[in-house]
Amino acid sequence: MSLSVDEHAALVKVPAYQRIKNYILDKVHKGEWTAGGAIPTEEALAKQFQVSRMTVNRAMRELTDEQVLTRVQGSGTFVTQQKFQSTLVKIRAIADEIRERGHDYACRVLALEAVSADEALAIAFGVEQGTVLYHSAIVSYEDGEAIQVEYRWVNPALAPGYLEQDFTKTTPNAYLTEVAPLQGATYRIEAGQAIAAVAELLDLETGDPCLILHRTTHSLNKIASVVTMWHPGHRYQFVGSY
Repeated sequence: MSLSVDEHAALVKVPAYQRIKNYILDKVHKGEWTAGGAIPTEEALAKQFQVSRMTVNRAMRELTDEQVLTRVQGSGTFVTQQKFQSTLVKIRAIADEIRERGHDYACRVLALEAVSADEALAIAFGVEQGTVLYHSAIVSYEDGEAIQVEYRWVNPALAPGYLEQDFTKTTPNAYLTEVAPLQGATYRIEAGQAIAAVAELLDLETGDPCLILHRTTHSLNKIASVVTMWHPGHRYQFVGSY
């Protein structure tokens, strides 16, 4: 099922503060900004991105909490010593979750194709607009009931065989973990309302509550994938333990 321009924009729209975070992370991952080095001031970044200093401050605050940046009162903001190689981020495939509950897992592949990066995707991946990316859209079912719609964009340089995979027999997570060792990931979970395309796939009404996971993964100092996963709010919950 194809998405309208507006629905696609809703899926990949990147908030201003996240664009700044992605920009800083890209500079760090590429080695252009090295550990211990100062990064541009809030004022300079606000001017560059044409946003308020409050927006820049949020990006820097979150990156400081994530131990990417270190802020020194009166001196500036610096790149923290990174430890991506030893970072452990548990990314679970929904197929594993469902089977661990003793339920039957199945999926339907809606799309598996090469696409050109629009403005939002180009910003998310730190590439030029028009760069070729791989895209998949998959609906997952638990005991025959739709539980997740996943829209994923992948860096072909890190996963050249992505379009040749049979995702009814394996999962994008399993393949990407094999070919693109995980360095780290950023994610956010939000409550939202189902857009028309998602509502139809999840057997919901447009506007029904959903839980939405946005996640960006990093491998080999590059953005490996950007994914948005929609779940019916009344049939799904995120759980974890420490």
